[in-house]
Amino acid sequence: MRRKAIIMGLGIFVMLALPAMAADDSEGSVKANIIMGCMLATAIAGIASAIGLAIAGSSAVAVTAEKPELFGRLLVLQVLPMTQSVYGLLTAILLMMGAGLLGGAPKTTLTPWIGTAAIFIGLTVGLTGLSAINQGSIASASIASVGRNPEVAARGIIFTVMPETIAIFGLLVAILLMSGLNLL
Repeated sequence: MRRKAIIMGLGIFVMLALPAMAADDSEGSVKANIIMGCMLATAIAGIASAIGLAIAGSSAVAVTAEKPELFGRLLVLQVLPMTQSVYGLLTAILLMMGAGLLGGAPKTTLTPWIGTAAIFIGLTVGLTGLSAINQGSIASASIASVGRNPEVAARGIIFTVMPETIAIFGLLVAILLMSGLNLL
């Protein structure tokens, strides 16, 4: 329920804020939109990763309490939902570099179109990063399985990695868009 409220709130915010942000064509406004894209990519993916890590971590702590020798195997499963936040961070860094916010000149002319596109690039990576929550659930089940039978750890990792494919697709689309917009 809380997850749906967060997603709906974010959607309403973007729908209300986007027209106001896109209306101003000053360079400062364009950079603000690029920063908004960076924020969307890192914040949404980061929150999803934190939720996924908490779900998996709860199971890992419980199993480790009974079988401390499984710590290494469980740690691998528990940390997997963190990668979506890395994709958000990478997207933000690439957007900032392309816009000249990390030093140097922008790679392209910063038009309102570029600023608006940056918001949607960030939103693409952030929303596909929500897969970290489901990845945490699968990791939790895998951790419980490894607690019962340590031989299934590799299979559990394979199952846990599958939802990440969605986030990888989002990152790939973001990189292709940034390339097409001459931000890379």
